[in-house]
Amino acid sequence: MAHVIAIVNQKGGVGKTTTALSLGSYLAESGKFVLLVDMDPQANATAGLGVDYRAIQNGVYEAISGLTALRSTVLPTPHEGLKLVPATGALAGANIELVNVDRREYRLSDALLEVRNDYDIVLIDCPPSLGLLTVNALVAADSVLVPVQAEFYALEGLGQLLETVELIRRELRPSLAVLGAIITMYEGRLRLSNDVLHELHRYFPDRVFRSVIPRNVRLAEAPSHGKTIMHYDPDSKGGRAYEKLTRELIAVL
Repeated sequence: MAHVIAIVNQKGGVGKTTTALSLGSYLAESGKFVLLVDMDPQANATAGLGVDYRAIQNGVYEAISGLTALRSTVLPTPHEGLKLVPATGALAGANIELVNVDRREYRLSDALLEVRNDYDIVLIDCPPSLGLLTVNALVAADSVLVPVQAEFYALEGLGQLLETVELIRRELRPSLAVLGAIITMYEGRLRLSNDVLHELHRYFPDRVFRSVIPRNVRLAEAPSHGKTIMHYDPDSKGGRAYEKLTRELIAVL
């Protein structure tokens, strides 16, 4: 049965989608069967794999709403071994529409049951909020991965995120674990980046990944071409950093 990882941080622009796409591609390259679930209404992970979300009829919203089976929403990607459950435009209203639905926090978990045996790893790209979509991702997950931008304001809200994870663990998903934090957009020559790294160890004692993702223009460019960094420029600093992070992640799963 697949290990399900929610990639989450309620702050936007910290590298969640880049991390989801990069890990998904490198995990598939390593021989893992991977499913990437795009739970962000902005559909950036979907677009980052070259898929036009506006042209898709069925995606994760339709699956968690019970309109279709999740298996029927799975799409191939340019990476052998990596499949995608896309976001569609309808996902934008899900936080409101699911409020009165039965088992509202378990909709994604229930939908994933039919495909969990088909994959080694399921990655969930969460929206930049702690709303019902993110709660669904956390309840469906076995563990949580937190990308954190190497800037001061990126640390704000981490306490709230960890409180939310603890609440989910206590009330809905007792086995939910925190895999750790990943530093993104790191610039080693800046004292601030190193200060953030040290501060992260306070939030995640012994659970900060050694692999550090640098600020890299090639990482920023890749999504505009509908490619992951592995296909766009694997020899860039960003590509090599995510390849190293993938090896580190495999070792702890």
